[in-house]
Amino acid sequence: MAKSLSSIYAVSHVVNGNFLKGIIAMPARRSLEKEKIDSLDKLSCYSEEEIMNLHGFGKNTMEKLKNYMREHQVSFIENNKPGF
Repeated sequence: MAKSLSSIYAVSHVVNGNFLKGIIAMPARRSLEKEKIDSLDKLSCYSEEEIMNLHGFGKNTMEKLKNYMREHQVSFIENNKPGF
């Protein structure tokens, strides 16, 4: 008898909110939700580099996100690492 796939995928994460729906793809939205980032205010507390390290974020997704943030007069914090 075959095993159910649900036992293999014990943890499922579903995005319930509409934050950034239609702006960025689901993998990136799920990553933000896992980090409890559900508003532009919370997103602005992160650096671009920190968000790029999340699953689902690449060059195109980041560009879409930055355009959306710019339209709403929000930006990422400056990276505080030495050399930046």
